[in-house]
Amino acid sequence: MKHISSFIVACLLGMLAGSPAFAHAFLNRADPGVGMTVNGSPSELQLIFTEDLVAAFSGVRVATASGAPVATAKAVVGPANTLHVRLVHALRPGIYVVSWHVVSVDTHHTHGSYKFTIAP
Repeated sequence: MKHISSFIVACLLGMLAGSPAFAHAFLNRADPGVGMTVNGSPSELQLIFTEDLVAAFSGVRVATASGAPVATAKAVVGPANTLHVRLVHALRPGIYVVSWHVVSVDTHHTHGSYKFTIAP
């Protein structure tokens, strides 16, 4: 009986130790922040995720509230799980939608979007 309970404990510990392998990359924070109102156009967006990313399968789309695309450079994965997106032109006052899709190094795909506003 003792061997069976030791085996069960070992299996449970193994499952707990392996759980980070099943993680997904989710948006942890952003600059400009989610729902934030900022004064003036940022020169780039920074999206920080909870896991390391695969650059080839990760990207960002920025659009106006009406859906018109905003010109950006290609998103670049930087250190600390950060996706950098340089804006080609300054943004005018208004609401902007940032849509992102990423693949974490454990091959899980996640996506989402958020809004921020540039004050008049």
